[in-house]
Amino acid sequence: MQTKSNTVTAETLVQRARDLVPKLKERAAQTEAQRKVPAETVAEMQAAGLFDVLKPKMYGGFEMDPQVFYDVQMALAEGCMSTAWIYGVIGVHNWQIALFDPRAAQDVFGKNPQTLIASTYMPKGQVTPVEGGFKFSGRWGFSSGIDHCDWVFLGGLIFNPGQPPEYRTFLLPKSDYEVVDTWHVMGLKGTGSKDIVVKDVFVPEYRTHKASDGFMGTNPGRDTFTSDLYKLPFGQIFVRAVSTAAIGGLQGALDTFVEFAKVRVGDMGNKTSEQGPAQMAASETAVAIDEMKLVLNRNFDVLMSKIRNKQPLDDIKQRLLFRHQASQVVERCAKHAYQLFSACGGRGIFTDFPLHRYMLDIMAARGHYANNPDQFGRNYGGFMLGRDNTDFFI
Repeated sequence: MQTKSNTVTAETLVQRARDLVPKLKERAAQTEAQRKVPAETVAEMQAAGLFDVLKPKMYGGFEMDPQVFYDVQMALAEGCMSTAWIYGVIGVHNWQIALFDPRAAQDVFGKNPQTLIASTYMPKGQVTPVEGGFKFSGRWGFSSGIDHCDWVFLGGLIFNPGQPPEYRTFLLPKSDYEVVDTWHVMGLKGTGSKDIVVKDVFVPEYRTHKASDGFMGTNPGRDTFTSDLYKLPFGQIFVRAVSTAAIGGLQGALDTFVEFAKVRVGDMGNKTSEQGPAQMAASETAVAIDEMKLVLNRNFDVLMSKIRNKQPLDDIKQRLLFRHQASQVVERCAKHAYQLFSACGGRGIFTDFPLHRYMLDIMAARGHYANNPDQFGRNYGGFMLGRDNTDFFI
């Protein structure tokens, strides 16, 4: 495995991710059985510099455009979607830490720049303001990749009389939380997305981040981490971190199907390659993957171009459109994965046939709050029709 370099190119990083795919496929059964990504896989991603794509250069990162990050994620997902999922979730935290007061990044990376941060953003935290910060307690679910991390981002609400609740992200070290193994699921089994329990710990003010700052671009870290990358709205970059693995997973499913269908002859003597449903499943899936990648890259091209040209990101309609497009990804991928599965005939139901793993992983990803196209589509459509926007995580 090559080591990272400050002069590494985007193409090199994506190729390093692609070089891991055969290993990820070999370890897929082990990953599912252990219900977490193997430590050696995380170490290989670290050594390849994959977690550094969005990390501040101050701590050894590359500060690359988000498209590189998502290209890496999609490549990993072709081998193992659980691995790609935790890469997306953990890796995007190396971007979010730059929004905090700079002392937070120093706490995390000061002694070891390779430290990883997990999360669960559910607004479950019970928050009590005290001098210098907050007393914090609660229980959260779905902390993907927590076994590999020494810090965690947790969501909580601050209630002020006469004002709407204020959502913040709270940053806590490993010593302040307990991990509870609840992860027995039908898909994304290897993500190890366990529960987090916190009991009355102190979180200093500087280790919190206001959602309103992420929406408005008034983040405490903006004068220290000045790259255009960190001027993106948090809502735009995070929702893609939990949907984009499905695109790579669908590509993995398509590759598996094509390899199978080219040579398969059914029990009745029919060649799968000559069957109309198989042909349409392959072509429609390939078209959908291409479309979803094009939209993903176009949307970030638009946002980054506005930032670089000093244009405001105040087009709410456009941000709602981009948000809704992100929410559609997993459901689209699930429909095409099922279409491929259906064209496999009876062979597809056997546990040694790898296509069903991709399908179940994609279906599990649909359970994430951010991947509900109905909710975000209704908000976008309502805004188009003159109603007030109800979503500020955009």
